[in-house]
Amino acid sequence: MKKDIVVVGGGCIGLMTAYCLLKSGRDVTVIEKGNITDGTSFGNAGLLSAFKKAPLSAPGAIFDTLKLMLKGESPASVHPTFDLHLYKWLLKFAASTTEARLKRTLALFERYGRISLDMYETMVKEDGMDFHFCKDGLLMIYTEQKTFDIKAAHCNNPDAYEILSKERTKEYMPILNEKVIGSILLKENGHIDPGEFMIELKKYLEGKGVEFLLNEEVTKLEFEGSKVSKIRTSKGVYEAETFVLSTGANDTLAKQAKNRFLMTPAKGYSITFKMDDTLKPKTSSLFADLFIAMTPRRNTVRMTSKLELGTTNPDVVRKQIDSINKNLSLYTNDFVKKDIVEWAGFRPLTPNDMPILGYDENYNNLVHATGLGWLGITFAPAIGKIINDVIIIDKKNNTNADVLLFSAFYQG
Repeated sequence: MKKDIVVVGGGCIGLMTAYCLLKSGRDVTVIEKGNITDGTSFGNAGLLSAFKKAPLSAPGAIFDTLKLMLKGESPASVHPTFDLHLYKWLLKFAASTTEARLKRTLALFERYGRISLDMYETMVKEDGMDFHFCKDGLLMIYTEQKTFDIKAAHCNNPDAYEILSKERTKEYMPILNEKVIGSILLKENGHIDPGEFMIELKKYLEGKGVEFLLNEEVTKLEFEGSKVSKIRTSKGVYEAETFVLSTGANDTLAKQAKNRFLMTPAKGYSITFKMDDTLKPKTSSLFADLFIAMTPRRNTVRMTSKLELGTTNPDVVRKQIDSINKNLSLYTNDFVKKDIVEWAGFRPLTPNDMPILGYDENYNNLVHATGLGWLGITFAPAIGKIINDVIIIDKKNNTNADVLLFSAFYQG
């Protein structure tokens, strides 16, 4: 029997796409190679950080990274590789770190961040989901006086910012030592527990009739003219009216459809642990000069960091975990971590922070939804809505304003 819509990939983008399509009255099947409890979305920091925080491709990013490398504190590393695609990505990234691009990206982030926050709130209040949704800001902690002064000079809106002294910063994060300069609370942001979110959303979707085919990997797309005629998986063959690829950093299926998106897998790490409640951060926090995030959760704290390019090794590398702990220890007092869980995974990163959204250029029943990097949780609801609208309302890319604004298909 031919299915209506098949979503390939059960991360936060795939599940939010299924959620929005379900709300539009469509029949949805989600096919996921795992069991939706160990993917990239589960390792996310859970930040909802669309407001007033610079994107990865911000002016000065390359210089700041080189400076941290010289100090031995850099979160970024590029492994030697013969993959020319990565070097094209790096060149495009360098070209994207302009003031004009930053201004446009920040405006787009705020637009789609607001949509996402409102949708998260609706899911809690109207759908009855509970995933530790908190709208209590993002604390940007500074360890360099120069970067703190530059950022503080632009914080002239008391509704969006609060500049905190070293002493006030320690009230938010009691483990900090005297080396910290100060912080800025970005009031409009928030955080969730991504693991709880994925479990709650899956349970909701199953209860509403969404079909889940888990531990089943899609291995091949088959084509007939300008359409995907069927997909083959490790367990069967399926036909559908529309296929959505939300496979994250894995672009194997996209390549089968004659695409070579300028996207690279970016490996990141998370460390989740229990700690003394009196020492836990009061809200989600980001060491702005170190690229280390700490997010308080219901019973634990999650720390995330690192940007490894040019590697396909999925393992947790001890050297990287030790580096995160060492860099954090430079600016904190000693504290005890209990029941530590370490994780590594790959995020789909584009060079200009623009996701890959919309209908495929070659096949008119194939839709792409990927490329969010570390911002999958931040924008997942908005992306789900965009993909829903382009399928249900527009049926093509060039009449959907959100695809025109926010997709790498048009924001090159």
